[in-house]
Amino acid sequence: MTATRIDRAAAVRASMRKLVASRGLHGASMAAIAADAGVATGTAYVHYPSKDELLLAAYLELKAQLGEAAVGGINTSMPPRQRCVAMWMAIHRFIVAEPERARFLVQVDSSPMARSAHERAIADGNDPIIAKALTPDLAALLVPLPLEVIYDLSIGPAVRLVAGGEQLSSKQLRLVADGSWRAITMPG
Repeated sequence: MTATRIDRAAAVRASMRKLVASRGLHGASMAAIAADAGVATGTAYVHYPSKDELLLAAYLELKAQLGEAAVGGINTSMPPRQRCVAMWMAIHRFIVAEPERARFLVQVDSSPMARSAHERAIADGNDPIIAKALTPDLAALLVPLPLEVIYDLSIGPAVRLVAGGEQLSSKQLRLVADGSWRAITMPG
């Protein structure tokens, strides 16, 4: 691929996130996405054969960025609880910087595409949180639930707070992060 093609594909993904965040899945047609990206509709289809494939590509890209933000400065030798709270706070900071990210995630997570998006994210094996932060000591503490549920109980509150425009104090954010920790780990 040439740099121009990569840039156009990235522009199409960015427009997908932007329009889904502001208009919902049904309000983001391929024509509207292409127009927002500054490319012809046919060009969008060159990169993504369908709206569903474009949605998945935009979702996977954002999930990878979310994971990198979560584990970027995390010391994996910290105790699991401190590590998870630090990751939660890092994720919150990342999405607060661009609330459109949170609104996009809420739209996808509440759509019929949610299951396939989550499955694709896990199947790709490139999830930085799973690869870098889900160490054996942490994995042993998690409740035995599907990863999609763990995501909803842990990262979901951060995403929904930002998507809804909720602004909490640092103390309140730590309480939510700690509550998320308790929701995903075995009692004891």
